[in-house]
Amino acid sequence: MNEPIKDFKQLRVYQSAFSAAMDIFNHSDTWPKRERFALTDQIRRSSRAVCSAIAEAWFKRRYPRHFISKLSDASSEAAETLVWLDFALDCEYLQSQPAASLQESYRRIIGGLTKMMDQPEKWCIPSSSVEEPLTPYVASSAS
Repeated sequence: MNEPIKDFKQLRVYQSAFSAAMDIFNHSDTWPKRERFALTDQIRRSSRAVCSAIAEAWFKRRYPRHFISKLSDASSEAAETLVWLDFALDCEYLQSQPAASLQESYRRIIGGLTKMMDQPEKWCIPSSSVEEPLTPYVASSAS
């Protein structure tokens, strides 16, 4: 049996999003200064916004529609991050292997968020009763 989740930081999808955002931060630290207020800023903002929207969703669990809405925001930010990763790869700021790994991470994050949106009743109950199933998130093959 799984342990009850008492905080959004315990969610695997949050942990994955936070880790990926930190990876992006570390990779983008070496990008050209001319990108500081463009690509670097945009990808850092969108990747961090995934995390903040998940946190907001957690605290809106009392209202399933609001919960789903915030998860949808998180998913949209993850999709935006995928676009910025494409630009970073094509501009040769990011090597293919780390780019592929980050893209896969964000596809899994989107899969986890989608699963949560599809089954809000599992999440929109008192936190002492929430248990995250150990089933893996499915990465979307859509690009």
